[in-house]
Amino acid sequence: MRNSSRFDPASDLAALDSRFVIAESSLVVGGVRVTLEHPRDVDDLINDVDFALDERLPYWADVWPSSTALATIVMGLDGTGLRALELGCGLGLVTIAALRAGFDVVATDYYDDAMRFARRNALGNALRAPQTRLVDWRHFPADLGTFDLVLASDVLYEQEYAALVAAAIAATLAPQGRALVADPGRVAVPAFLEACAARGLAVRTIAQVPWAEPPARQTINIHEITRQA
Repeated sequence: MRNSSRFDPASDLAALDSRFVIAESSLVVGGVRVTLEHPRDVDDLINDVDFALDERLPYWADVWPSSTALATIVMGLDGTGLRALELGCGLGLVTIAALRAGFDVVATDYYDDAMRFARRNALGNALRAPQTRLVDWRHFPADLGTFDLVLASDVLYEQEYAALVAAAIAATLAPQGRALVADPGRVAVPAFLEACAARGLAVRTIAQVPWAEPPARQTINIHEITRQA
């Protein structure tokens, strides 16, 4: 599998320091304090060229409630000897939880900078970096392999993502594996459920996590996806 896991940590971190004003956010996940480094001002990341190309916005640079809820669940799993894939790793919070739980992790995102921050944050909080891979769901790579656990948080905010995320899970889920998708009730959820069923995937909601941290007030559903028997 071609990936960007072979990197020099010093030059990787220096590249971010030279380009961004970096801030820190600290939170407790599953009883563990996690400190995430991130660009100080997300608005500064908006690129007119990228937006004109495909309406690309830097959602990766925020810590979303769904990623916190999913990371809390993942932190309590036993990943010894197992492989995990994160679809849309952002700053790396869920990846950090999977690494701390013992999984070997491949973190993917649409942005190179997201993967750089995910590696940076993983080194700081899990003392090891994930493998990383730049992935466009519209042109999903065929060589990622399969995983015992596939993870995604708050990725269904556009209708077109319903079929794309379902297809990504179907392509990468091991026969006895499962996917966990955290979602606060985004617009594409109904279509995602239909797309999963069409691909032989069974979906059930295993947790509903209330979230009330101003300005967000929502219920985050944790969907478990497995292959139909």
